[in-house]
Amino acid sequence: MPNSVRLAKYYKMMVPHKSGQGIKLLEHLQQSQVNLLAFLAFPKKSGKAQVDCVPVDPVKFTAAAKKAKWNIKGPKDCFVIDDKDQMGAFVPYAAKLAEAKINIRAAAAVTGGAGRCGAILWVNQKDVKKAAKALGAQ
Repeated sequence: MPNSVRLAKYYKMMVPHKSGQGIKLLEHLQQSQVNLLAFLAFPKKSGKAQVDCVPVDPVKFTAAAKKAKWNIKGPKDCFVIDDKDQMGAFVPYAAKLAEAKINIRAAAAVTGGAGRCGAILWVNQKDVKKAAKALGAQ
């Protein structure tokens, strides 16, 4: 499988930071046949957690969110990276952005097994076009 950088849409929402909230959300997406490229959840403040979803099909995602009465924000742009799993796999991407003087706001990476790894990264929205060019995003 070739390496790729995809410009994708993401949506965020706040949910109560308590047991069972994530599974409710994920089961609703599954039942709505919404496939995700990436999913990230982390605690924020005041008993809340932020959930970021990067759907394959934003139209399906927003329809499912509306049906569930979720208060989503977005879409905004992010980058989803698919690469070979090797030491330093993320380095060339970070270097390209540094060369272009683009700050990475946040990033998360994980091995995918079968010799693959993936990452999601966010830049300031004003830098998305410049970052897409630097990364060769599709």
